[in-house]
Amino acid sequence: MDYLRTVVPSQLTAERGSNLVVINPGSANVRIGFAHQQVPFNVPHCVAWHLKGQDEGPRRTVQDQMLNTQATATQTREREKAYDIIASLLKIPFLDEEAASNSFPRKLGRVEGYAPHQSRSDTTFAWTNVMEKNPKLSVAIERSEHNAGEKDSLDSAGTRGKGPHTDECKFKEFIMGEEALKIPPTAPYCVRRPLRRGHFNISHHYSSQQVCEDLSAIWNWILVEKLKIQLADRNLYSAILVLPETFDSREIKEMLSIVLRDLRFSTAVVHQEGLAAAFGNGLSTACVVNIGAQVTSVICIEDGVALPSTNVNLPYGGEDISRCLLWIQQHHQTWPPVHTNPMNKPVDMLMLNKLKESYCQIREGEFDAVAVVNSFDQEHVASHKTRLSALNVPPMGLFYPTLFVPEEYPPPPRSWFQDNEDMLEETWHMEFPRRPDMPDSFYPSGNGGLNMWDYHIFPRRLKKDEKLGLAEAITNSILSTGRIDLQRKLFCSIQLIGGVASTSGLVAAVEDRVLHAIPSTEAIDTVEVLQSRSDPSFVPWKGGAILGILDFGRDAWIHREDWIRNGVHIGSGRKYKDSYFLQAQAMCYYNTQ
Repeated sequence: MDYLRTVVPSQLTAERGSNLVVINPGSANVRIGFAHQQVPFNVPHCVAWHLKGQDEGPRRTVQDQMLNTQATATQTREREKAYDIIASLLKIPFLDEEAASNSFPRKLGRVEGYAPHQSRSDTTFAWTNVMEKNPKLSVAIERSEHNAGEKDSLDSAGTRGKGPHTDECKFKEFIMGEEALKIPPTAPYCVRRPLRRGHFNISHHYSSQQVCEDLSAIWNWILVEKLKIQLADRNLYSAILVLPETFDSREIKEMLSIVLRDLRFSTAVVHQEGLAAAFGNGLSTACVVNIGAQVTSVICIEDGVALPSTNVNLPYGGEDISRCLLWIQQHHQTWPPVHTNPMNKPVDMLMLNKLKESYCQIREGEFDAVAVVNSFDQEHVASHKTRLSALNVPPMGLFYPTLFVPEEYPPPPRSWFQDNEDMLEETWHMEFPRRPDMPDSFYPSGNGGLNMWDYHIFPRRLKKDEKLGLAEAITNSILSTGRIDLQRKLFCSIQLIGGVASTSGLVAAVEDRVLHAIPSTEAIDTVEVLQSRSDPSFVPWKGGAILGILDFGRDAWIHREDWIRNGVHIGSGRKYKDSYFLQAQAMCYYNTQ
């Protein structure tokens, strides 16, 4: 600790960060990078596999087919009611009112891509090239040309059938990241997303083995292609897993096996996303609100310790805002007359997400924008200039979630739930030894073995009928702490992270709506959202990097040999849940720099 107090932070980062890889997986994107980097690589969490034997060009499929994507009559009524409530608050016409009847001035957003003096690359679209050179055929042709001589090679060049783009090329075995989302519909590929709504995307159509193999393949591709770490050199590196609160113990165990067994890191440690986010912004106490693509999580941190009883997980996020944007435009008939299906066509969801990020914001009054919408019919791409309306309504669905209609996926097979093996089960009744350098808040009353993760024998899945709004979730989470001094501090230390946190107007909306959600019986009259030090999407990743560099809990690191041969058990001194107990000295060190 004396070294930590005297060393320059940049020196510490350079010394320890070069061999630490931080992995922060999310449902839609995974963030991976060296701990000494300023920002990680942010890659769509998906992979497209070539369907062998189907090279004639069948329609591309998605592995996790939905049971239902159509709203029921009840859901439609609730959605329309939520829209009208939001419209009243924003002072815009109700859902079925004519815009001309509204007396408030219409606001128009900027026009992208059609001004004569502009040439924006993000308004153009190109399909992914799914072909690559066939090394075996290329070598055979080169040998043949070499043996036959120059004259014969010229003759043979005219007898190669369909030319080099067919005979000498083949379909890529797999395609990763954003390129996987832009594969032509006629190409024989199957798109898989290993994570969905904060859990493994397991169903009868997508086995647990396939999920783990896809996770391993995606992460390995990023390590090789982006970080340039070959498999043979992984023993020189350690991995830091920064995991969302939604994962259950079995899922965490599987991801540790992927990192240590399949990717072959020498050691690994697990940190909780909410705690890492607080640390990434230099906070010891905060209410962390993580609004991701598919899940929103709320958890309170006190003196560097996450309070498990305050954890609230909500089954909606940025992709729901994007789909709501489409529904509103279709209802108002402002969407071009094209077939757009974000659930079965990944390229459509990619387009909607970009439209949402460019135009959606929370503000009063009518707010429209002229934008470019693409339609993807087979391999033909057409651009449509259209006026998008009510762009301030979709993000308000965070406070009125009945505006969102969740998609329904096939449930996991029962065998997944019946696996009762829990590597942490023996710690439920275990008393942790009290250390003199730890404050009382590190040892929750009533359960000495209570950890930060809300573990259960069976995975805790988000309820599909969960209709709790974001303001109520934040209020309930903070009030559940039960202490007025801590509650006041937390209400003034709300931290918004995740991609949606960058939405214009969201901070003011959260402060206002949380303040009105606090019961009048509570002696609290101030709510404040703290400004993030960096990109809200990368704060948890950055916090995980800092935690790994400080290396405050060496016993928490799991060694590859121990994991593969013996697992983690009592007496090993390396149960990975111990990594969640932060030393106060480490937190103080970071806050004083």
